[in-house]
Amino acid sequence: MARVFRGQGRHKVDGKGRVSVPALFRRVVEAGDPDWTEGKQPNVVVHYGTARKNFLEVYTMEAAAEVDAKISALKRGSKERRMMEAYFNGQSHPATVDDNGRLLLPQWLRDMIGLDGEAFFVAALDTFHIWKPETYERDVAPQTDAMLDELPDDVDPLTLLEGEGV
Repeated sequence: MARVFRGQGRHKVDGKGRVSVPALFRRVVEAGDPDWTEGKQPNVVVHYGTARKNFLEVYTMEAAAEVDAKISALKRGSKERRMMEAYFNGQSHPATVDDNGRLLLPQWLRDMIGLDGEAFFVAALDTFHIWKPETYERDVAPQTDAMLDELPDDVDPLTLLEGEGV
């Protein structure tokens, strides 16, 4: 994984469903699309999943290809493969980041997470999430704060990562 998304931010969603992708995210989107060249619009895959999922997950083309390869490695015709094909491929929407750095989210996709005037973007390594800001503040932020509050004051949260070199 050469590049990852970092950071978060709020952006307005216009009446047509266009929302600006954070500027730092755009370089990663471009780098993650093997077909992208200067002057072209990079492609992404927006995974919306099931009604249980309260956010949209945006994959670079490379990240989506990694998931596709794992699905393809499953036995053809198996229950697991059919389920993953339906879950990932069947519940995804191909999209393009336009020349102005905007992503068009169709109304039906915005309706799935209740997105209207504003979107909250959160980096997640080789994907990023798009949340309704109120949902993120209600469901995710308190969980993260609670987990960090459980740690002693002198503990660096990075020590929770397994492996060497961290």
